[in-house]
Amino acid sequence: MKRYVIIGNGAAGASAAEQIRLLDNEGSITMFTRESHPFYYRPRLPEYLAGEISLDKFTMHSPDKYKQWRVDLRLEDSIVSIDPKAGRVVSAKSGPLDYDALLLACGASANIPSLPGTDKKGVFALRSLEDANAIKAAAARSGQAVLVGGGLMGLEAGHALIKLGLRVQVAEFFGRLLPRQMDAAGAGLLQALLEKMGFVFHLNVRVREISGADCAQGLLLENGTCLPGGLVIFSAGIRPNLELAIDLQTDKAIKVNEYMRTSQPGVWAAGDAAEYQGQPGGIWPTAMAQGKAAGADMAGKPFPYLPKPPSASLKVAGINLTSAGDIDPEDKLTAKRLIRGDNYRKIILRDDVIKGFIFLGAAEGVRQCAEAMNQGKKLGSLTDELDREDFDFKRLSL
Repeated sequence: MKRYVIIGNGAAGASAAEQIRLLDNEGSITMFTRESHPFYYRPRLPEYLAGEISLDKFTMHSPDKYKQWRVDLRLEDSIVSIDPKAGRVVSAKSGPLDYDALLLACGASANIPSLPGTDKKGVFALRSLEDANAIKAAAARSGQAVLVGGGLMGLEAGHALIKLGLRVQVAEFFGRLLPRQMDAAGAGLLQALLEKMGFVFHLNVRVREISGADCAQGLLLENGTCLPGGLVIFSAGIRPNLELAIDLQTDKAIKVNEYMRTSQPGVWAAGDAAEYQGQPGGIWPTAMAQGKAAGADMAGKPFPYLPKPPSASLKVAGINLTSAGDIDPEDKLTAKRLIRGDNYRKIILRDDVIKGFIFLGAAEGVRQCAEAMNQGKKLGSLTDELDREDFDFKRLSL
């Protein structure tokens, strides 16, 4: 009987566990997680923060699901060391455990820069259920909040705080919001929509320190501006959790091949902790796909992970946003644009083939554009019509 150990209970870990059980009905699966609750859909934490949804509504796998898979889920139990040569892990609570196949799906942590004052009370990042509960408690004691970074989760958290009655200001290093998902035109429209909701933005700024004595009182910027707020939330990206990767080859994250194998036999990695062809996991669909590939290979029935062009369908403060492929933020490629009211559409083309797109607001056409892009379909004369307001995107599928 094969012994599987999975570190992490997020998208990659859960996907791997399911795949292993589908392919190996006899092996033992032990899963460790620092969290106190089974697998939940992290992107809905801002709704939970706003009090709009209960935890059971975004819990992906109940305890019964783990029983069905015969997975020994060990909550609030973190792995403190791994020994790939001996095939053994050591957990904080359970002690040593031997394995035949080990998956590192240990995710990522919020990137909080080394700034004076980050250790003060009232400073948070939103990455977990525990974070959301702590922020909710702090919001009840503060009338103003400051976000450091205009990232997606931060903007969503800010929107939740606005709903709770707080004034929210955002300090962003870049000159536009969501620089990975948006070009300047789209980001400008998004900013205007968010300002109508109550956000106040400060772009192209650097944070000098978090003011206050023991408790945060706001941000002091490099330009001398003070942004008051007893609640400070960092949304400045993530960093893979690599504490256990001492004996593994790493760069941005743990390097893996197309089967999610690391540099050590018997050890796999997937999700935020993995780096494939120079790219860390980063997004939910990637983590799910990598976890599935890792689980299959661990169970001895391999199939390769096949990356797709980067794509993300998001809700930014209730506004639909889909960004995929090469969004050409510097506008060097041919693009078909349409701006109508609160909607923005940009489709990037090369040799009559869609290479990327942005849809802000209306989502009609997203699926067809994604299919055409993934297929590398030549659109011919249709490219001249993509900026028409009444363009029928079903024609891309013909």
